[in-house]
Amino acid sequence: MKSVALYNLGCKVNSYEMDVMRQTLQENGYRIVPFDEAADIYIVNTCTVTNVADRKSRQMLHRARQLNPKAVVVAAGCYVQTGLKAVEEDPAIDLAVGNNLKKDIVPILEKYLETRQAAGESPRGDKTLQGTTILDMGQACEYERMRLKQTAEHTRAYIKIQDGCNQFCSYCAIPYARGRVRSRRMEDVLEEVRGLADAGCREMVLTGIHISSYGIDFGPGGRCDGCGGLVELAERMQEIDGVERIRLGSLEPRIITAETAGRLSAIEKLCPHFHLSLQSGCDATLKRMNRHYTTGEYYHSVELLRECFEEPAITTDVIVGFPGETREEFQRTKKFLEKVRFYEMHVFKYSKRAKTAAASMPDQVPESVKAQRSAELIALRGRQSEAFRRRYIGKEAEVLLEERRGIDGRIYCIGHTKDYVKVAIDVTDRQERDIPAVNELVKVRIRDFLTEEILM
Repeated sequence: MKSVALYNLGCKVNSYEMDVMRQTLQENGYRIVPFDEAADIYIVNTCTVTNVADRKSRQMLHRARQLNPKAVVVAAGCYVQTGLKAVEEDPAIDLAVGNNLKKDIVPILEKYLETRQAAGESPRGDKTLQGTTILDMGQACEYERMRLKQTAEHTRAYIKIQDGCNQFCSYCAIPYARGRVRSRRMEDVLEEVRGLADAGCREMVLTGIHISSYGIDFGPGGRCDGCGGLVELAERMQEIDGVERIRLGSLEPRIITAETAGRLSAIEKLCPHFHLSLQSGCDATLKRMNRHYTTGEYYHSVELLRECFEEPAITTDVIVGFPGETREEFQRTKKFLEKVRFYEMHVFKYSKRAKTAAASMPDQVPESVKAQRSAELIALRGRQSEAFRRRYIGKEAEVLLEERRGIDGRIYCIGHTKDYVKVAIDVTDRQERDIPAVNELVKVRIRDFLTEEILM
């Protein structure tokens, strides 16, 4: 029985695919061990969304080689797909597996091992990459069929419903790494959800590269049509026994119409937590980014959600230092963020990506300016996030418990509300029989903030 160590980087789609690879390896007799232990095989599921992600992917692949120089080191995913030349020249890597092929990790791995054994080669051999399995993501390809049976978290399951993106934002390399939109058949999604609910998962998170496009590729006779398909999927999931919560992944703001918001608000199990990708609060910057909405349209989408839901959690992504972003443009973005009042913001410094239109744009912003602007928005994020959480103090909330943890000498049960606010319940002085279990839904009254660790 060969041992395999796994390491995942990047988005929730990568997490889902890594869970399926782990499941497939275990079903085929491989023994999963922690990544920091010696293993026969190391698999790093890579990310390429930023330069930092590329660097982290390389670091973990090199770390695997250091942990066991005789192991087989496998690079999988987006960094492989967009940076194959660098992967082929990296002496730390034995085998490269691109996107849309992770479901085949076992036959790919075993074919590689058989070929190497027959040739009498040792790991790294002549210091060149010995195995490459990669598809041309620029060509049309089918949705990669996977089926997850259980998750490591047990409480929450990420459900991949589509892959690929047709948007081609001027800064983003993901369409080159993931290809065009490919949607998963609704019945297949629902069957997976039923199985995970039977296995004890109570919260389902719909995820993908661009879930707002779910179903647009089904064509004549298909069940879905854009966001209508996404809403229909959530509506049908609500009918499944055992599903207590349904959460949506990142959404395009323009799909939030009055009809969509109304239908979503009628889904009782839907969490009032909406991640509407923004990227900039300046219309001129949005145009250079090739984003297909204005700040006015974005704000209208937020207003629709706030009309249909009572104080929903609105979260977003923001890029600072995009090419040509002046101080005035940045200030417009900051004022717009203050106007919207987000629960959380993910702030990114613009990262130049090969093949993208933005990489060759004039007026690239210096790193020092990006860092200063990032710091300003991170400070704003902290103030807005605290303000959103503070409204909970003194109120009752339903919490799905996920773990038990010690903090500052006390023992807490920790989980999240429906709008993804983290809550800690002090159980230090309770008898074991009186402590609520992981995966239990409990009603609590919020007293105050605990620590910065819990706050953020």
